[in-house]
Amino acid sequence: IAGYAQHGDGEEALKLFAQMEQECVKPDRVTLIITLKACASLAALEQGQRIHGHIIKYGFELDLSVGNTLVDMY
Repeated sequence: IAGYAQHGDGEEALKLFAQMEQECVKPDRVTLIITLKACASLAALEQGQRIHGHIIKYGFELDLSVGNTLVDMY
């Protein structure tokens, strides 16, 4: 996911994240941050809001880096 997002292919990064969801793989904080950055670069608000839900679900809402990335995404 990071490789795609960092090289400008945010759509592919989001597809991989969706595949992780389908396979019930729990994302870590870095995966959530990178996926949020991909959402921000694509102006993909709906997907970003879905990722925000995962952040809350998995207890990362108080993480400073995650919070900063959320601010950037919104």
